[in-house]
Amino acid sequence: MLKFAGGAFALFMATALSATAATVDVQMLNHGTHRYSFEPAVVYIHSGDSVHFVPTDKGHNVQSIPGMTPDGAEPINVPFSQEKTVQFTKSGLYGYKCLPHVSMGMVGLIVVDNANNEAQARKVTFYGKAKQRFDELFQDVDSKKGK
Repeated sequence: MLKFAGGAFALFMATALSATAATVDVQMLNHGTHRYSFEPAVVYIHSGDSVHFVPTDKGHNVQSIPGMTPDGAEPINVPFSQEKTVQFTKSGLYGYKCLPHVSMGMVGLIVVDNANNEAQARKVTFYGKAKQRFDELFQDVDSKKGK
């Protein structure tokens, strides 16, 4: 009987935790705030929450950017023109891109609990519109610190 009670408690806790987890939609767009963009471009969530990537406009994918993912975290990989929900269980900052449109500034950031790897992520080199866009996104992250 005690074994069953422990299992029931574990099931209850798992259900309770999943019931409080949030999911944020991120649209993949040809035209939005910027041409070729993820909207919202910066997402703030908590550990256990998810991001639902929606190919509102086809021809986009989502890939983690090497050096812009917390140590030990699973990379983001959403195939072209496909919808996918990704759960984030490790705190930190995640940078991602649309492979064919990164040079046009189609990049985004996800901040899970805090941006404890921000200094490492800022060392990644980008050029042109991708650099300009990341500068804007990091300004948003900086404005939220301490809030």
